[in-house]
Amino acid sequence: MVCNRCILVVQQVFDELGNPPVRIALGEVETPHPLKAENLEKLKAKLVGYGFEMIDDTRSQLIEKIKSSIIGMVRNNDGAIKMNHSSYIESIVNRDYAYLSALFSEVEGTTIEKYIILQKIERVKELLVYDELTLSEIAVKTGYSNVAYLSGQFKKITGLTPSHFKKVREIKRKPLDQV
Repeated sequence: MVCNRCILVVQQVFDELGNPPVRIALGEVETPHPLKAENLEKLKAKLVGYGFEMIDDTRSQLIEKIKSSIIGMVRNNDGAIKMNHSSYIESIVNRDYAYLSALFSEVEGTTIEKYIILQKIERVKELLVYDELTLSEIAVKTGYSNVAYLSGQFKKITGLTPSHFKKVREIKRKPLDQV
């Protein structure tokens, strides 16, 4: 789940099944008690009907936790998180970073670091389109040490400079779950 509408849909599905969740967060739902087998199948069917999937194996859950922590870090910190990415992810997922990194690379076919960069670039694109902040402010907000580093990484990923991207707004941003 990436947005409030997603959370609302998941809330409604659980409510329809008579098992309202205690907590819904990015990629997670906590219920007061376990679902019965027949309700679990109904839940899976309803979620698939809305374009969601249910992740019930441990490896996939860890990958989703890693992704959720990265998305949260990139989208919500406004440059406030001063620890390195590996320590931050370890603190959220409560697992050794070396294990998480190897698992992520094996399952996703890319490194955690590359995934972080892609998420940051999508956030930069969003902020550029909003056109409310200067490039310096965007660099600070997204955790880049300076504008030159941000611009270099942006060009490497998109093939455009941030200022050129701003001018050719027809380039579509990617949904977060497709990064």
